[in-house]
Amino acid sequence: MRQRIVGIAEMQVSDDINEVLVTYSLGSCIGVVIYDPEARVGGILHYMLPDSSLDPHKAAEKPAMFADTGIPLLFRSAYRLGLEKRRAKVVLVGGAQVLDDSGYFNIGKRNYAMARKVLWKNNVLVEAEDVGGRINRTVFLELATGRTLVKSPGREMKEL
Repeated sequence: MRQRIVGIAEMQVSDDINEVLVTYSLGSCIGVVIYDPEARVGGILHYMLPDSSLDPHKAAEKPAMFADTGIPLLFRSAYRLGLEKRRAKVVLVGGAQVLDDSGYFNIGKRNYAMARKVLWKNNVLVEAEDVGGRINRTVFLELATGRTLVKSPGREMKEL
């Protein structure tokens, strides 16, 4: 299996069953994983911030940086490969509180809340999640099977 890396503030979609999409070090960022088991189309979005109104210029350049622009882009890109929303399985990973011991900014919590809000407004339910806490996570999406796997430091790989 070939791995295709999804960087920070990036998104990848694929219908190649020989690929595994992977994004590393989800701290306060959120990884949105989508998969259509019938079409065998999936994608991962690794976004950093909840709301594009913080920097509209940056959002126009890099929509995958923000939840409110990146999530719709992820779905639209997957639709072009045959994903259907009614069959889509959605998993959320990340949203930890790292580098903010005081909890003043709560970026992880705000990122998670925005993901839920955008998905809910678009009638998309979340099937599974591994969010919060104080740990980084790496997420893998096997396009052949749709399995979503999460690895955290000091923990066993687990399937969501």
